Formats: sequence, structure tokens, C-alpha cells
Amino acid sequence: MNCSKCRREAIIHQRYSGMHLCSEHFTDSVESRVKREIRKHHWVEHGDTIGVALSGGKDSTSLLHFLIKTFGHRPDISIHAITIDEGIAGYRDLSETETITQHYGVPWHTASFAEEYGITLDGIVAGQKDDRRSCSFCGVLRRRLVNRIAREAGCTKLAFGFNLDDEAQSVMMNVLRGDTERLTMTQRENPGMIPRIRPFAVIPEREVALYAHLHVGSLADHGCPYAHNALRGDVRRLLNDYTWQHPATKFAIRALGEELQGRSTGPAITPEVCPECGEPAFGRCRTCAVLSEVKQDRKR
Repeated sequence: MNCSKCRREAIIHQRYSGMHLCSEHFTDSVESRVKREIRKHHWVEHGDTIGVALSGGKDSTSLLHFLIKTFGHRPDISIHAITIDEGIAGYRDLSETETITQHYGVPWHTASFAEEYGITLDGIVAGQKDDRRSCSFCGVLRRRLVNRIAREAGCTKLAFGFNLDDEAQSVMMNVLRGDTERLTMTQRENPGMIPRIRPFAVIPEREVALYAHLHVGSLADHGCPYAHNALRGDVRRLLNDYTWQHPATKFAIRALGEELQGRSTGPAITPEVCPECGEPAFGRCRTCAVLSEVKQDRKR
């Protein structure tokens, strides 16, 4: 099949657009949509220092590649990489991530749960009856730590490689939980919290994977051993099955999520810090709540 825009051989069929694209026009399609999303939200501005949460997987590495390609030539913008070691045996290989940062020539900052919290995720799970809450614990602790590292590195933006599938899954998970607060919550500014950006949020996962294959080569894909119990896995399968029949589904769900955000009618909240750790939070932070629970579990 030839490319819909030229006579070269197509490498992908975008079912939601009906187009067949060659490697060149596929790359243009991805990068133009990402650039449009960045402009729409003013995610990259003059003088920014962008910290990329780099796991070493296809999404975050592709995002680093795109940002270097697009903004690396600008003297007013700096790009750093930040990697968090959660402490999961056989999962996080920092040497692979270090190789990526050396290839792109960006400053690399690392931190670990063990150093920050005095316990690894494996240790936390070992203190539980099972591993069903591992993803919840990990997400809370990782978000706090990556924010602190980004702040200390002087970052003004914190970039995550979340793709369209991730975004649609998050909206559906909140729907299935009946979590109205999260569905309508606006991103609130708080001193010390680095604004987060998600440039790949408009790109389907399979297209990010193809973009990675074309531009950053083969990457080790170590699946987290604790992800099997996560609700996200069930929602991923549900959405993938439905999207096969209705190709634009994930775009529609993400658009719904954006439409619902900002509809909260609650009073404005004054920026605060956690009374226990002093980190930015609206009241007691979830990190301290998790660590308190973990400490109690270890005493039992």
C-alpha cells in the first residue's frame, strides 16, 4: 500500500484518519500534532528548563528525542533527564537509562526510594498482605520524589511521556471509580510544584512505539512485576477492544476529560505545605499518609 501523501510505501494505517503513511509523513504527522499541543497549552516557553521523567522505555525516550530535536538548538531552553529507582528487583536498569542520556548529551539526575524514604517498593510490598496496592503506593511516592529532584535541578517544567492511551485510561478509571473530584479537578498552582506537561498525550501508544522504533531504536521493555493487579490493565483491554470497532474512541474520551476539567464548583484553595514534611501540598500530603501506613504495617 502506498502512502496517502506520496508514492512511497506506507508503514502504518491510521484507522481513525483513514490514511496510510510512509515513514517520513508518519513522523511529520506525529511531530506536528505534538507541536500543536505544546503551542495550545503554552507548555514550552522562553527560558524554560525542562526535566524529562526518563524511565528508559519507549514513551519517555521518544519524548526526550522529540524535545532535543525540536528545542535542543535553542540557547534559552535547557533539557534535563530525571530517573527514579523504585527498588523493584530486576525492573529498573539505570545503566540503560544512563546510556540514553549520554547519547543525547543531557544532564542526568537520579534518586531512589531507598535513599529518600528508607525503603524500596519491594520492601513496601513485602509488608502487605498482597501486592494489590503496589501501584498506588508507587505512584504517590514517585510523584513526590521526581518533583523534588526537578525543583532542585532548577526545572521550570516537568515532562512526562504519557500517550493518548494513558490519558484515555485515566479518564475511564476515574469514571469507573465514580471519582467526580478527579474528573473535574483543575491543575492547581502551588509554589514548589513544578508544572507538568504531557506533549505526547495526543499520540496513540502504537504510534509512539513506531516513532521510537524509527528514531531511537530498540529499547528494553521491562514490564513492572506489580502491574498485573492494576485497574489500568483491565481498562486498557476494555478500551483496546472497543477502539477496534470505533477507532476514534480514545480521542473522544480524552476530549471528554479535558472538557470536564475545571468544572469543579468548590472554593479556591490557598497554596500550602504539608505540616509533616514541608513539601508542597494541600493539607497533609499523600506521601506522608502512605509512609505512615507503611510504617504501621511494618510494626505488625
